[in-house]
Amino acid sequence: MSRRRERGLSPEDRELWQSVARTARPMHPKPLPFRTETPKPGAHSEPRKAPVAEFHIGASRAVNSVAYDLAPTLTERLAQTPVRMDRKTHVRMTKGKLTPERRIDLHGMTLAEAHPALIRFVLSSHESGLRLVLVITGKGRRGHDDGPIPQRPGALKHQVPHWLAAPPLGTVVLQVSQAHHRHGGTGAYYVYLRRRG
Repeated sequence: MSRRRERGLSPEDRELWQSVARTARPMHPKPLPFRTETPKPGAHSEPRKAPVAEFHIGASRAVNSVAYDLAPTLTERLAQTPVRMDRKTHVRMTKGKLTPERRIDLHGMTLAEAHPALIRFVLSSHESGLRLVLVITGKGRRGHDDGPIPQRPGALKHQVPHWLAAPPLGTVVLQVSQAHHRHGGTGAYYVYLRRRG
């Protein structure tokens, strides 16, 4: 049986490597050091382990009270949308100083009932020349949730902004904002419509 060759470069291989390395263009501004010595067997350093906190029998474990929800809330998403209407009017609207000209209450409807009702309401309001309408969805209640994926309360509350941005309503809706507390707060939306063309 032949003996296993020791790791590392022989002097001839090292000389060949240096001649090739001199002809190559460097990818990095500083040349990477060439390691000539062979590592000694058993000289590998073990990675450091994080120290374990002291624990006594009968002591309670420290509870991490931080909840991680990576998806922004509906309020945050609506606040991050760019303002496409007059800024002063938008400020007055979000402060509840504008009175909605018409309102629809979708509270208690199923998604299948609410979607066509919302389409009819918004399109007829636009045809009538109205600019600000109020859509009431309700805040939603937390149901019994046994699944592995957490369910957010209020199916209508979360679905209505998507419906208002999608066809056929997206062409007549200029801005959607959460209503002021005097008009329903988190359970309602201001829908600002475009002018009739």
